[in-house]
Amino acid sequence: MSYLKSNPGEKLWTVRADCSEGTPEEIKKLSEELEVTPAFARLLAFRGYKNPAAARSFLCVEDEVLHDPFLLTDMDRAVGLLESALAERKKIMIYGDYDVDGVTSISVLELYLRSRGADVSYYIPDRLGEGYGMSCAAIARMAQEGVGLIVTVDTGITANTEIALAKQSGMCVIVTDHHECHGELPCADAVVNPHRPGSAYPFSGLAGVGVVFKLVCAAEMQRSADRADAVRRVCAEYADLVALGTVADVMPLVDENRLIVKYGLRRIQSGSRMAISALIAASQYRPGTAHVARAPRINSSFIGYTLAPRINAAGRIGDVNRAVKLLIPENKQEATNIADYLCSVNRERQLIENQIFEQAVEKLENTKEYENDKVIVLTSDHWHLGVIGIVASKLTDRYGLPSILISFDGDVGKGSGRSVK
Repeated sequence: MSYLKSNPGEKLWTVRADCSEGTPEEIKKLSEELEVTPAFARLLAFRGYKNPAAARSFLCVEDEVLHDPFLLTDMDRAVGLLESALAERKKIMIYGDYDVDGVTSISVLELYLRSRGADVSYYIPDRLGEGYGMSCAAIARMAQEGVGLIVTVDTGITANTEIALAKQSGMCVIVTDHHECHGELPCADAVVNPHRPGSAYPFSGLAGVGVVFKLVCAAEMQRSADRADAVRRVCAEYADLVALGTVADVMPLVDENRLIVKYGLRRIQSGSRMAISALIAASQYRPGTAHVARAPRINSSFIGYTLAPRINAAGRIGDVNRAVKLLIPENKQEATNIADYLCSVNRERQLIENQIFEQAVEKLENTKEYENDKVIVLTSDHWHLGVIGIVASKLTDRYGLPSILISFDGDVGKGSGRSVK
């Protein structure tokens, strides 16, 4: 068909024009001094590490540092508001998102505030009923419940109307987000986002949970005489959750993200967090077999392809609150039960996703009306909203074209799209 840009599954590779792989002598020296293969040495040279000392520093993550969180605009104000809320025993509401980044952001901040004795709870919008982001109805309920401070995590940077309503209702609002800033910033008491125009922060690639991590670091640094020790304590306590959200949100593993993920993977591998260990164990279990899987090697791929989809599944077709409860469980049995639930929901998600994908491919390949389209646009009255984005991504991978899937409920359609790079 004419809209097929490549054979299904075929990968089209191009060599970046701005890469210089180094001279044969440089590659040979790198390979010998670092005791790596010539192919690996060429990759290092491609990344600009042609000097053995610089390459060794890069591989050992010695050239990365955690930046001062107070370089983030409004961080000092955010910490001050948090401390005031804690001192005055205000009711604090964490307003989050239903993906892994949002769930881990909520978990880190709630665990930290609980450790400080806060009156804290969280709110995640229903994906199907409310959609993404903040809503005025939820803000109104929070005002009625006596919430004094709202802290958004992984959301809020475009919620101008909702935050204005919160302010009018007498609540303070801290926005922590990592999405691009478009137009006027919301009228929150503090807006912490590395993408803010004019920001002095040297790295903009933080995940939402990365911004929350910097907020917790800043709060602990302000309370401690030894600022470096404060950051070490925060890393030791929360780096696994931050790594989970950072990798799941496909953030670049460069700069301080490399350090955070390095520490986090080490903590996950050690089994120090009961909740994550329960999810790892559940993910390795195969129903109907007595085989006990060998403990997996924990790396970014394991997070991206094994842990993250199970947590995301709760937000797509299940109860996302149970994903948060997994990460902050009351006891081991609860963690085990929720981990089993997430694996079950993920299997259901895979089944639904495969059914929709097969239906979409059948439409494309058995109907002539699509064969000259430059963009794939498909609709149905029966597709599950929680998974059509994944299917759109699979269609784009298969056909090399932007894909948009729309699911109708009566006259109203909600869609999700993915594009080519």
